[in-house]
Amino acid sequence: MILFLTFVAATLAITFWASRQTKTAADYYAGGRSFSGVQNGLAIGGDYMSAASFLGIAGIIALSGYDGFLYSIGFLVAWLVALLLVAELMRNSGKFTMADVLAFRMSPRPVRTAAGVSTIVVSIFYLLAQMVGAGALVGLLLGIDSPAGKAWTIVGVGALMIVYVVFGGMKGTTWVQIVKAVLLMSGAALVTLLVLGKFGFNLSALLGQAATVSGPKANPEAFLSPGQKYGTEAQGLAGKIDLISLGLALVLGTAGLPHILIRFYTVPTAKDARKSVLWGIGIIGVFYLLTLVLGFGAAALVGKTAIAEGDAAGNTAAPMLAQQIGEDIFGPVGGTILLALIGAVAFATILAVVAGLTLASSSSFSHDLYAHVFKRGQASERQEVVVARISAFVIGAAAIGLGILAQGQNVAFLVALAFAVAASGNLPAILYSLFWKRFNTAGAVASIYGGLVSALVLVIFSPVVSGGPTALFKTADFVIFPLSNPGIVSIPLGFLCGWIGTVLSKEYNAAKYAEIEVRSLTGVGAEKATKH
Repeated sequence: MILFLTFVAATLAITFWASRQTKTAADYYAGGRSFSGVQNGLAIGGDYMSAASFLGIAGIIALSGYDGFLYSIGFLVAWLVALLLVAELMRNSGKFTMADVLAFRMSPRPVRTAAGVSTIVVSIFYLLAQMVGAGALVGLLLGIDSPAGKAWTIVGVGALMIVYVVFGGMKGTTWVQIVKAVLLMSGAALVTLLVLGKFGFNLSALLGQAATVSGPKANPEAFLSPGQKYGTEAQGLAGKIDLISLGLALVLGTAGLPHILIRFYTVPTAKDARKSVLWGIGIIGVFYLLTLVLGFGAAALVGKTAIAEGDAAGNTAAPMLAQQIGEDIFGPVGGTILLALIGAVAFATILAVVAGLTLASSSSFSHDLYAHVFKRGQASERQEVVVARISAFVIGAAAIGLGILAQGQNVAFLVALAFAVAASGNLPAILYSLFWKRFNTAGAVASIYGGLVSALVLVIFSPVVSGGPTALFKTADFVIFPLSNPGIVSIPLGFLCGWIGTVLSKEYNAAKYAEIEVRSLTGVGAEKATKH
């Protein structure tokens, strides 16, 4: 508790300092565009390495072996899509939100409405995962097993998150993310070194014991092969298609995530945008290699049965591993201290990510919906920032409520759903807008709503929501769509809707496309657009 409170006090101090520096809309939304490439790279890493990465992936690997590591691969490869296709081009548009890029060459009100709705939906899906992780983590540290107790921890985390965003804006959030990225990398590296040291730095020995302790009794080696979670005999063909769907969602989702996209606007130049993504990839790449050791280390030293008893979805595998390896090497006191350290780091992870997500969604509501749709561009900067702070309260409350409902789901799995929704609704519109001359307002609105609605409908009628012990509604059964992740259907539908909407409309503005093409490739005119 002392470690926890120390961290919370430190981050609140950063937030208070940042609130004194936040005077304009550019300060609130983009941190005054004052962060260097290295600082923003650390913040991107802090934003991206969420509770899903630290708690969820380690848990899935510990429970499902080889199949769980596919999450690590998917999250990492996704960065190449973000780097090659959107990072520099989005930054050069010189705006605050995703909708600014889309609305530049199109009729602004319908496009901003669609983009704002999509941003809020994706952010709430992602927030949901962080809230579930918070409940599992704090429940483990405080010895709270009851759903009611975990629900109160979710309320507490949500309240803290709202404070960060309302008072700190982008500056406070970015500095919290930088601090958190350093802490998370240090904590994960420490546990990884201790686990590898216990096995004489022999990865083969670690994997062998993980298979022996946590693999099927009839065939322990199967733990290290595909088929423990996806493509099992019981699932049949649907399980294999679900795996492909998951891969598509993970690889394409990052480039459409609102809280990642707004990070590209916090740097002063396109060169810094590229540099920040490269630093982000380096940090994230090393971290996902560490999750391999954390997951299989938990399977080897804690055991699949004990992990599942602590949390059925495996979300507490990494903290349980930290306690176990600490006890093995340093005794009971060492185990408690290491558990507290890793718990504080994981808590920092959750706070930083939820702050970034809430900032992205509240910024989209105030800048896109309030200022440009409701007020038709007549709102002052001060009014925008006030509305952003109010909407942070509302979005935070929605995330808290849904997080309480979703207890029992693995957080990495929940994030994969957010990735699918982002890849279905946001990515088609962004790529079409940047690369297709003919793209127009009807196409943008159709691609966003088409992808978003299809993803949401498929999730509602999937095994995620009903029909099983891990579903949101355990007693109901209205499963129509057999896959847990909708990406393989909803992502192509988003692109298809965008194409159909475009070709059915005669609207076309060649001059605006030429301008945004030059601006996105060179950055010329971006600062002028920003000031406007």
